[in-house]
This record gives sequence, C-alpha cells and structure tokens, in this order.
Amino acid sequence: MHTIWKGSISFGLVNIPIKLHSATEDRDIKLRSLHKECHTPIKYEKVCPVCEKEIDHSDIVKGYEVTKGKFVVLEEDELNQIKETNAEKTVEILDFIKIDEIDPIFYDRSYFVSPNDGGKKAYTLLRKALLTSGKVGIAKITMRSKEQLSVVRVYENTLVMETIHYPDEVRITNDVPNVPENDDVSEKELETATMLIEQLTSEFQPENYHDEYRERLSQLIESKQTGEKVVTAKEKAPKENVTDLMAALQASIDSTKPEKKTDTKKKPAKKKPTAKKKAQ
Repeated sequence: MHTIWKGSISFGLVNIPIKLHSATEDRDIKLRSLHKECHTPIKYEKVCPVCEKEIDHSDIVKGYEVTKGKFVVLEEDELNQIKETNAEKTVEILDFIKIDEIDPIFYDRSYFVSPNDGGKKAYTLLRKALLTSGKVGIAKITMRSKEQLSVVRVYENTLVMETIHYPDEVRITNDVPNVPENDDVSEKELETATMLIEQLTSEFQPENYHDEYRERLSQLIESKQTGEKVVTAKEKAPKENVTDLMAALQASIDSTKPEKKTDTKKKPAKKKPTAKKKAQ
C-alpha cells in the first residue's frame, strides 16, 4: 500500500512514528475527450488570452482576486515561508471526544495509519486505549500545504485518521433556499411515513450496494472492445514551414535562370540611304 505521508502521532508525552495510506480510492471510469474527426485526445494548454501565447510553468505566479479583475500577487518565497511555519510532520491530538458528537457533514477523507519503525508498541497502546475509552482523538495535521483538522479512531484492527472540515467551511443551513419552517403534516401522514421507514430498516451491509452506472459503463466499454469497435488516434503530421519552403523553391528557380548578357560597346548608328540627284 502506497505511503503518502510520514510523521508521528503525539498525545501528551507519547510519540508514535507513523505512515499514512489512502483508505479509499476513486473507482470512477475515466473518459478522455477526443476530436470527433480523427479521435485524437484533446490537449488543454495554459494560454494567456491577452498575450495570445502558451504560458510556461515558470511564467505563472499565484494571485488572490480581491475584486473583479484585481489581484494580490503572492510570491513563491512568501508562500514557502508560511509552509515552513507549519512544516512539522506531527499529528497532534488536542482532545478526546465521543465520536457521535461529530456530525457526518464534517467528514472529508480517510487514511489508514500504520506504525513506522519502532512505533508498534505505542501504536498498539493508543489503539487499545481508544477502544477501552470509547473515544476518538481530535488532532491537527499539515498535509499538502494545508493545516487540517482530523479524527483519529479505530476501524476494525487499524487506526484511521479522517480529515474533517473546520466549522467555517460548513455552510449554514439558513442559506439553503425554500426550506419549509413549519411541519405542516398530519398525524396520519407521519404515522404512514414512520411505518414505511420501519419496513425498510435493515442492518448496514456495504457489500449490498453497487455503483450500477460504473458497472453498465464498464460492460459497454468491454463489449465495444471485444467487438473490435476500437478507434486509433491519428498521429500528428510533421509541421512544414510553408514560408521557408516557398523561399527555397523561389531561390531554386532564380538560380536556374540563364544570365542576361549586357553589351557595353555601343554600335554606330546606321546612316539612312539618300536619294541620288537627277542629272541636269
């Protein structure tokens, strides 16, 4: 399993060297955008619309848009200085709480936690202490230049760290439009709805749920592939420099033209014959 982060978990005076691994994966089927005519993958370039030219990575700076079209430019060394301030690779547990105090809306991403060299004993201790107390740890971690809040808990036999949103990152429900304030339902309607919920209630078994769209899309791709309905992208033809080619052709034509000889000596003008005089 690929390691995406190395550091340590600390709570009190206990320090546990750990590694983080992605606990989930994106199983979406990625589709490329092709040119309909020749089936070549579309290329997305970074182009400045004012200069009308492609921009290299070295020509790009970060900026924050304060008002429409006006930016505060942030230099790379300024951003690096802020990163260095939060560069300590530690999952610092700040508090221990009951997990049911956290609403699921706060959860973001999950990571498996494994002990690094020399950390097995302390890892086992934290795992056992969390199970015994029925608590989870609220911690801070800096990942990908961002300080994140997280929950450290036990999943099966493994410690899991789940990043969660800060309170100001969760929008307030008052901003949701058209939400009815009053419960304008009858007792009979409520009783019927509750009965339906009871009839559909079961234990959560994740294996019972499937991404049906992904399965159908996978079957469609496989059927086209076995049916040899596979297209091949055309290779890009070499670009000819038309201007240079025309110039070369013209130069070739000019070089094969016979040179015109110019005579510098002027020939004497011929005298016009005069009529003979009649004899008297």
